[in-house]
Amino acid sequence: AAEQGVAMAQYNLGVCYDRGNGVTKNAEEAVKWYRKAAEQGYAKAQDSLGDCYYCGWGVAEDEEEAVKWYRKAAEQGHPTAQFDLGFCYINGLGVEKDENQAITWYKKAVEQGHAVAQLNLGWIYANSASQKNWEQAVYWYKQASEQGDPRAQYNLAWCYGNGSGTPRNPQKAAYWYEEAAMQNHATAQYNLGWCYENGFGVQPNI
Repeated sequence: AAEQGVAMAQYNLGVCYDRGNGVTKNAEEAVKWYRKAAEQGYAKAQDSLGDCYYCGWGVAEDEEEAVKWYRKAAEQGHPTAQFDLGFCYINGLGVEKDENQAITWYKKAVEQGHAVAQLNLGWIYANSASQKNWEQAVYWYKQASEQGDPRAQYNLAWCYGNGSGTPRNPQKAAYWYEEAAMQNHATAQYNLGWCYENGFGVQPNI
């Protein structure tokens, strides 16, 4: 089917070469088949081809080319590509740094439930000089935390512990530190230990 030009089959063959599923892993072959599908407008292949250019996997590293393919997939509504494009904008990778564009594309991804986009939106609102909004940071950290992202859980705990963007709430701080700690987030484990030593949101246990 891939040889007959079926885009989904071409993409799937690219994945096989990318991961070594049933064939010897071969980055150049992966890129070849991703490109064939991508040029037919297949969004998953466009995003994967963007990844190859971003990482230099099977092709010379080229951030501008990565952005080109991420954009093609993102404009078709592919959530991972929307996230990738937002990431490129916030970091100025292959495109001029632009927080507003980053927020736009992250928001498109979060509409489809992309947890890391939720986390990164929270980070922008917590750290940006021009977009700082702690209430929005807490909102997006909470969305990602409820999807189980340990970095968001840690950041949300910190906000509750410090009263940033939300009323100070030691119990909620300890709860979210524990959620992150259970996923081996080292700083959350340390902070949870501090909570127990000092009775911050929990019964002291020294």
